[in-house]
Amino acid sequence: MTPADEIKQAAEKLRTLATAATPGPWRQTGIGDYGWSVSFSSPGAGVEADDSDQGRADADYIAAMDPTVGLLLADWLDEAARYYEAGVRAAADVFRDDPAGREAFLTTGPGAPSVRALAIARALNTQP
Repeated sequence: MTPADEIKQAAEKLRTLATAATPGPWRQTGIGDYGWSVSFSSPGAGVEADDSDQGRADADYIAAMDPTVGLLLADWLDEAARYYEAGVRAAADVFRDDPAGREAFLTTGPGAPSVRALAIARALNTQP
């Protein structure tokens, strides 16, 4: 699997998860009967976390990562994949007679995949 394939796979996974989730915006609404609550657009919907500092931190994070953010992140991953693929095409032309130069350009040079996009892709792609 190429780096572009990994990034595209993560983007599609994230887009699928965000599209299937309850529409945002999500909000951390404070403590409820069972702990911190994250409320969604639909009344009465929510997720309960335990009543602790960690529970509040989890609720804040969940609220921050609503589907709008997920879709924007998926778009960014798609863009990173397109940039890498463009670099691969350019390297094939520029380094036609220089395999070592092509390899260097695509692994450590300006044609290398985005380190952050690839890290996010790999983290997403290893989740069930």
